[in-house]
Amino acid sequence: MSSVVLHCGDCPVPIALSDLETVHAAQVPTDAEFDDVTLKLDVADRPRLVVLGGDAALANVLGRLMKSGRLHIEIAYVPAYPGPAAKLYRTGTGAGAAARALEGHPTPLPLVRDELGHVLVGEAVITGVSNDPIEGEAYTDDTKLFSGHAKAIRVTPTADAPGVRASMVRPLFHRWISGRAFQLGTAGATVTRDGVADPRVLKRISFYRHNEDWLLVL
Repeated sequence: MSSVVLHCGDCPVPIALSDLETVHAAQVPTDAEFDDVTLKLDVADRPRLVVLGGDAALANVLGRLMKSGRLHIEIAYVPAYPGPAAKLYRTGTGAGAAARALEGHPTPLPLVRDELGHVLVGEAVITGVSNDPIEGEAYTDDTKLFSGHAKAIRVTPTADAPGVRASMVRPLFHRWISGRAFQLGTAGATVTRDGVADPRVLKRISFYRHNEDWLLVL
């Protein structure tokens, strides 16, 4: 196994990872930084990429691997903080996550993406324009999530089949509906994927399970 660390941003490096070959990158890796990583991994018999950073970094890396046909690469995630993806996949953080990154085994997991090619690893939050209520209709597979108005919607991957779940944001109760795909048609809404806000106003938003899984070291 050949492991390379992609150190995103300025988060601390656990001691267990300090001797591994490392590529330093922005909080969300650039094209050039990702190219540096793939040059090293493409020549390895069993490549393993350790992503040290936040959910946005992991989502960015998986999106690039998906588009370049490299989802056979094992991904170990060492979160900078206990965010949604760390909780979903139970990776731990810090020294515990670093030990798992070195000693764990790859597990196939559903890869969730949207129609624009963005991968989702932790959570997407959909709101109306200027935080107004969303007006429209949303489904997870054939099950209606809402029709009319909603304050906000949360969408997350699932750790196993079917792949996606969605819920209306309510003060006291969240009813999750799971399926292979979530779709929203609306007069206009905005989406924040893994903490990164999309500046565009969108009339259609969908998240769905990709036809190929990704490999997370657990």
